[in-house]
Amino acid sequence: MKIIPLSFAVLMLLINLVVTSPSWALTNIALVPSSNFEIGQKVIWLYKARPDSADVQKIPAEVVKLSPKQVQIKVRKNNNEFVNRWVNPNKLESFPKIHDSA
Repeated sequence: MKIIPLSFAVLMLLINLVVTSPSWALTNIALVPSSNFEIGQKVIWLYKARPDSADVQKIPAEVVKLSPKQVQIKVRKNNNEFVNRWVNPNKLESFPKIHDSA
């Protein structure tokens, strides 16, 4: 009688391994959207105070780290301190380049 619960537990373990195995796959860094950014690049963070908010604040920031799913940016606070935040790369814009008129 102990063989039935044991076989059921092994079956459930195997099903869980098969279902979660695609999430273990490594992604190629070249295919990741955050590869459009470089460390040290100046960007604009499109910040919303709440997800349902209609107001979007454009906050200047600098890229600190890159990961497959997010980008870490450095943002200046009001008291001239810096804070690092992990953000979705879809919430970032490249900083516009200023052309010299001379």
